[in-house]
Amino acid sequence: MSTKVTPGLGEVPVMVRWPEGVLRRMGKDNQDREIMKHMVDGHFQKALTCALPDTFSLFCQDLPTRPLPGAGRVLVTGASGYIGGRLVPELLARGYPVRAMVRAFSPAYSKHWPNAEIAVADALETESLDRALEGIDTAYYLIHSLLLGPSSFLHADIQAAVNFGKAAEKQGLRRIIYLGGLGDTRSQSPHLKSRMQVAQELSRGRTPVTILRAAIIIGSGSASYEIIRHLVTRLPVLPIPHWAKNRCQPIAIRDVVKYLVGAMETPEATGGAFDIGGPEILTYEGLLRIFALVIRKRVWLFDAPFSHIGFYAYLASLLTPVPASITRALMEGLRDEVVASGDEIRRLIPFKPLTYQEAVIRALSREEQDKVYTRWSDAYPPAYDLALKLHEVQGKPGYTATRSVLSDKPARSLFGSVCCVGGRAGWFRANWMWWLRGAFDRLFFGVGTSRGRRCHSSLEVNDVVDFFRVEDIEPDRRLLLRAEMKLPGKAWLDFAIREEGEKERLSVTAHFFTSSWFGRLYWYAFLPFHHFIFQGLVDQIEKQS
Repeated sequence: MSTKVTPGLGEVPVMVRWPEGVLRRMGKDNQDREIMKHMVDGHFQKALTCALPDTFSLFCQDLPTRPLPGAGRVLVTGASGYIGGRLVPELLARGYPVRAMVRAFSPAYSKHWPNAEIAVADALETESLDRALEGIDTAYYLIHSLLLGPSSFLHADIQAAVNFGKAAEKQGLRRIIYLGGLGDTRSQSPHLKSRMQVAQELSRGRTPVTILRAAIIIGSGSASYEIIRHLVTRLPVLPIPHWAKNRCQPIAIRDVVKYLVGAMETPEATGGAFDIGGPEILTYEGLLRIFALVIRKRVWLFDAPFSHIGFYAYLASLLTPVPASITRALMEGLRDEVVASGDEIRRLIPFKPLTYQEAVIRALSREEQDKVYTRWSDAYPPAYDLALKLHEVQGKPGYTATRSVLSDKPARSLFGSVCCVGGRAGWFRANWMWWLRGAFDRLFFGVGTSRGRRCHSSLEVNDVVDFFRVEDIEPDRRLLLRAEMKLPGKAWLDFAIREEGEKERLSVTAHFFTSSWFGRLYWYAFLPFHHFIFQGLVDQIEKQS
């Protein structure tokens, strides 16, 4: 048992048993090894074993408002997203009956929220929306379409808000609580304009709407935090355009969730519009400097002679998990000063919000403990949850390549190593080839490998693994990864373990389906590399299990 003292969190006792084979793959980097000390036990699938109660992850324990007695059912839209995924457990912990609205069902939702009702619906489809809102008292509107890109998100945002407002009025909802962005209709940012217009559309109906407006949200997995962290940690020199000297008022994710819950529990907030923010007003340049100070890294920041947002967005997209189109939309908002006006919300829901530095330290601590529950980058590409599944295309003409190894090691040990692929630990062999493929993908606006993994100690359906996503998982038997990089077809990587006499056969099969001549050319061009990559992969997995 070892003890880690984390600023603002106290002593966190952690049980550590990490296989030496995986530690060797981490290399000699002291920071990575220090992180690994706070991770998993021998099976790798188990979550971090921590001598703290489950409520350690809850944000609202010190919220001054009280749960509403006899409250009706609460709907959380966008429940699979970054904010919604953190709001649902808070509401459940406070005793509210919760219905989580998602676009496609996943068994992971039942695991995360066993006491919540799951509703599959889309705000752009009125019939499914009516079913999701039936019997609802209060609804949280956390939907946005930014992932669709600059040419599509505005229309989708407005249409979704119009549909939701009409459905809420039809079903007789008592309240809607909407989280938007700081700014006004004069903003130069299409993203911030969209947030304002969504608030206006929701407010047109008879259902009272509480509007909370936030600027930059800081927390493990948030888009802004990921951009800041990756820029500071990966670059020794950072050019600062003139718009990075504008002011903003960052707010910690835990404080956003507190205001969302507190707004529902405060009748006086019904129908009001409130700006929410942390206790500090900083420049965007200041955010970078403070982050560098927290992680004790020297970074040279200098005033850049040019300020083209497209260039900086593309540069940031190459270094961070956030795609270029999203980075650009967020950076366009940096042209405006986004500072909260008024402090009425602090009077209605009085608590002490975290400073930016405290929020950064907490976010780093969550990553170090391997306890990041939601990440903004995991929601990209759009409609990932509606993507074609392998079982839906099997039987059609396609290409496969299988490599395997026979092992006398138990299936549990082999599967534990399989579940460690990707992320900071790499791919067991030829990591430079996986990195090169990811870099090439990123250059052409794909997801690349910078997304890494949300959790390095466990995997579940819909988790991201570099440029793959977990499509199916059967403990000790199968891990199916769906490729999300740019390809002239659809691809999967299928790890399987099956008994063969008294031994176990570990295999990996690459599946590829295409209908184009370029796709067929792509498959045959890479076919000679399959033995080197995939045979080496299963050999190393078996060796290090």
